[in-house]
Formats: sequence, structure tokens, C-alpha cells
Amino acid sequence: MDRPDQTTHFGFRDVPLGEKQTLVNDVFHSVASRYDLMNDLMSGGLHRVWKDIMINALSPPKGDQPFALLDVAGGTGDISFRAAKTAGSGFHATVCDINTDMLEVGRQRALKQYLEDKVSFVEGNAEALAFPDRSFDAYTIAFGIRNVPQIDLALREAYRVLKHGGRFLCLEFSTVQVPGLDRLYDLFSFNVIPQLGRAVTGDAESYRYLVESIRKFPNPSLFGEMISNAGFSRVSWRILSGGIVALHSGWRL
Repeated sequence: MDRPDQTTHFGFRDVPLGEKQTLVNDVFHSVASRYDLMNDLMSGGLHRVWKDIMINALSPPKGDQPFALLDVAGGTGDISFRAAKTAGSGFHATVCDINTDMLEVGRQRALKQYLEDKVSFVEGNAEALAFPDRSFDAYTIAFGIRNVPQIDLALREAYRVLKHGGRFLCLEFSTVQVPGLDRLYDLFSFNVIPQLGRAVTGDAESYRYLVESIRKFPNPSLFGEMISNAGFSRVSWRILSGGIVALHSGWRL
């Protein structure tokens, strides 16, 4: 149970731990219908390349052997759809997201792409997943874990629901490591992205939070240590686009 004096960050603000999830939910309720368009605008389309790299690392089997993917915080279905299109007939993805608006966008996209039989959508909290122990072959989370109030709980839940030999993959914004790029990235993030958010979704504040939340997220080494502490083995990470993003990997062995 949360203690009343516990706080966490919501962007650059400190808020009571129990309030963060509601604040994050409000952000994604606000931007759900334009979320994918904003991803293209904010990243110049690079988010598609990063997600393809994640799916290549996942490498779902192309045959008819069963393979169950849990895609957490994947409401609009991007990762699950990519995986479903490369996998064989034994593949099934469960998208788990706490935000009903994001899930509805995902369900509609699944219908349009004729993937409703291979991808299902479930409302749920990453910190307390309603799935049995050792029930999935892989767990993915893309650009979602930094919004979880208690990341250590989410990582332990990821470990719990994975089968022996299952893989954890996390794609998340990270710490820019290229001199000069870091200044340009800050300039774009804090000045351009909120204004894009205002123009496209009518909501600058939600995108200001998303920018701030990236700066509060642990660097790759520290996050890798958190993954190890949750029980995962062979933890590694790959730096992409000069550190704008990192792809972390761990195995339940």
C-alpha cells in the first residue's frame, strides 16, 4: 500500500504517488485520437524505424508453433501489429493498457488491418497484471514504462508473467550522448513539441509533460540495473539515434 507521504515525479513536478496514474491517464485520454500522427511529427518518422528494430530483436517465430506476446502500454497496437505481420500462424498478441481511449483506437486499427484474430486488447495496470504466472513467451513495452508510477513493480510483474526462457524488451526514450545533438534535442523538445501538440491535438501541456518525463527517466545503465534487480538475466541495451532512444533486453532464465 502507498504511504501518504510517498511522492514521485510527473514531468518536473513532484506529486503524491497515488495521483500520478490519474494524471498520466488524463494525458493519454487527451491525445489518443492523434497519438500516432504526433509520433510521426515529433520523431520525423523515426519511431517507425525504432519499432521495426524492436520487432527484429523480438523475432517472433514464423511457423505454426504457439507464441504469446504481451504488449504492455501498447494501446494503439503499433508493436503488436508489426509483430503479427511478421509472425506465423501460431502467434497471438495481447495488448494491455490502462487507458480505455488508447485501447479503443487500437481495436479500430486492428479491424481495419484484419488483425482482430491475432491481436486482442485488455484494460490493465502494468504494476498489477491480471495474468497467470509464466503465461507469455515475450513481453514488450514501447515508450510506456516511463509513465508507470512504480517502475520496479512493473518490471517484477513482467518477470512474473513470462515463461522460462521468455524475453523482455523495452523501447524507451533515453539520454542523448552526442555533443551538440543534446542541445538541439532540448531546443526541439521544449520549444517545438508542445507547440506541435497544441496545433495537432489542442493540448500543449500533455506534450510538455511527455518531454519532461523523458528527462526524468533513468539512463540506460541505471535502467539496466533495475531490470536485473527484477530478476532478469543477460540484460543488455542498444543505443539508437545517438541516445535519443534505447532498446533494453532481458531474459527470464
